[in-house]
Amino acid sequence: MVVFRQEMVEERMGDCWSRTKDQFDNLEKHTQWGIEFVERYTKFVKERSEIELSYAKQIRNLSKKYQPKKNSKEEEENNKYSACRAFLSTLNELNDYAGQHEVIAENLTSQIISELTRYIQELKAERKSHFHDGRKAQQHIENSWKQLESSKRRFERECKEADRAQQYFEKMDSDINVTKADVEKRCSHKARQQAQMRHQIAADSKTEYASYLQKFNQEQNDHYHTLIPHIFQKIQEMEERRIERVGESMKTFAEVDRQVLPIVGKCLDGMTKGAESIEPKHDSSQVVESYKSGFEPPGDVEFEDYSQAMKRTASECSLSNSRAESKPDKPTGKSKGKLWPFMKKSKGAGSEDFSHLPPEQRRKKLQAKVDDINKDIEKEMDKKDALIKMKDVYVKNPHMGDPSSVDPRLAETGQNIEKLQLEAQKFEGWLAEVEGRMPVKSEPPQRQSVLYETQNSVPSNDNCAQDRESSPDGSYTEEQSSEAQIKVPNVEFDDEFDDEETLPTIGTCKALYCFEGNNEGTISVMEGELLYVIEEDKGDGWTRVRRNEEEEGYVPTSYVEVFLDTNGKDA
Repeated sequence: MVVFRQEMVEERMGDCWSRTKDQFDNLEKHTQWGIEFVERYTKFVKERSEIELSYAKQIRNLSKKYQPKKNSKEEEENNKYSACRAFLSTLNELNDYAGQHEVIAENLTSQIISELTRYIQELKAERKSHFHDGRKAQQHIENSWKQLESSKRRFERECKEADRAQQYFEKMDSDINVTKADVEKRCSHKARQQAQMRHQIAADSKTEYASYLQKFNQEQNDHYHTLIPHIFQKIQEMEERRIERVGESMKTFAEVDRQVLPIVGKCLDGMTKGAESIEPKHDSSQVVESYKSGFEPPGDVEFEDYSQAMKRTASECSLSNSRAESKPDKPTGKSKGKLWPFMKKSKGAGSEDFSHLPPEQRRKKLQAKVDDINKDIEKEMDKKDALIKMKDVYVKNPHMGDPSSVDPRLAETGQNIEKLQLEAQKFEGWLAEVEGRMPVKSEPPQRQSVLYETQNSVPSNDNCAQDRESSPDGSYTEEQSSEAQIKVPNVEFDDEFDDEETLPTIGTCKALYCFEGNNEGTISVMEGELLYVIEEDKGDGWTRVRRNEEEEGYVPTSYVEVFLDTNGKDA
């Protein structure tokens, strides 16, 4: 009965430890799954961030693809028509819209991906620590149980040995068959001593067993009521923090999108505002202004009577008289002429004075040409002033350079200025001629105004241009053709003056001396100042430098020490 109860206790203890071990295994699997879930969610956010970056890149490329090329005819059209300006506004807003998706990707990376990656490492370390403590506690209680079992078995063994010694003593003491009394006495006395020793050993084993049992019960109580619950509590808190952290990340995931919504809304408002700024009447008036010719509407076509010759008879007059009589009926060149809307367009290249263009278009082209030449003259004048100043510097400081070396370049610049001035006078003369010949604008009948202005863009050939000069009333003659043809205007315009692009830096330089850039085009520098080089000396003794995005100009090459760098970045 005692042995059965003992086996039952051992079985219960084994089941208890087995259940505890099973709980640790289950918790270990669950917490590992929790870490994998966080890693999976982090991977999801990372892929979302990559999608946002890819989308932003595609949107930027789309906006860039449809942007007009700088200093091109397309850019000129965009500046002229409201619909084109609205489309350009849409492209710019779309570029900003792409920037917001880049912000989303950046915030997802910094606020979620980076934070969760760091947290996962901390979570793994904490989980490892908790389960290490649990295994250590489990191992300790198992070792304590093994000590208890060992002392119990020893106590049991010693009790059996004491019992056998006692039985042997009793047997020897009660045996009547022994013949020799001394031997009996000696054997009985030895058996008694053996029995007493075994009883003492059994008593010591009992005491030891009782001590181990008390110690084990205390440790077991602490294990199941304090230590293991404490470890389980820490694991539970760790899991709750993990779940809370994932929830916060999911909330941040939504907030990252919500934060950019106001700016995205402004981008969309900008697109809407651009669309609402479209002015159809203004755009159509720009077309009329661009293609109107300046010609006066033609007069009525005169009737040409060819039936007079049919009324003659042979008896009325001679052949010569009939010819004389028919002379007044011969149609004039003017009446046979072809009207300007039906002139054939010249197939040859345009002349230098743009005489192949209608008056208004010719005036615009000549004016643009004069403006371009005047800008070139200003550049040459600036260059001349810079050379003069350089020569003056050389005169005052001969060790810096030979003043006579500047004279050839000054002479060349003077010749260029003279040529440009002659060119400007030539085009200004043609411009004055056109402006003097252009008819005074009058208000045409309302039903004809649109028709004439859209037809006035038809260019004529060179012969027609000469006839125009001799026929101010706007009618022309053409002897070789009597067929009227209507051609769609196809007037090509020269590109507007190209704005100078910001030049990239090609190196750096250090100012060796102070230089006061008082003239236009130059820049003042202090001795020892570091600057960016954006254009090398082209043989004129000047180097173009930049201090910042708004300050750039020329300095004497001999005033600076240049360090060229082909990989220099734009300032």
